[in-house]
Amino acid sequence: MYAVIETGGKQYRVTPGDVIDIERIAATDDSDDLVFDRVLMVAGDEVRVGAPVVEGATVTATRVDEVRGRKIVVFKKKRRKGYRRTNGHRQDLLRVRIGEIQL
Repeated sequence: MYAVIETGGKQYRVTPGDVIDIERIAATDDSDDLVFDRVLMVAGDEVRVGAPVVEGATVTATRVDEVRGRKIVVFKKKRRKGYRRTNGHRQDLLRVRIGEIQL
């Protein structure tokens, strides 16, 4: 069984036991359990597609770690003007382990 969830403006295909990196969720509380209620699709014996979400479907996960993504370099330049700017960014991520998919 797998599900497609939406969090942080991105969609993830998850199965129980998967470990994924999502954008860090605002400080909910320091509990280790997370519940994703924006489930767009659930597939098992039959496929259920939501419009836009599947009613009553939830995906539970446990917080594993807080990590940082890879570094990206942002470089801006305007030709023939002597304008160059270099900047960098590392996204804060939350590593979670998917537990259970409930309908």
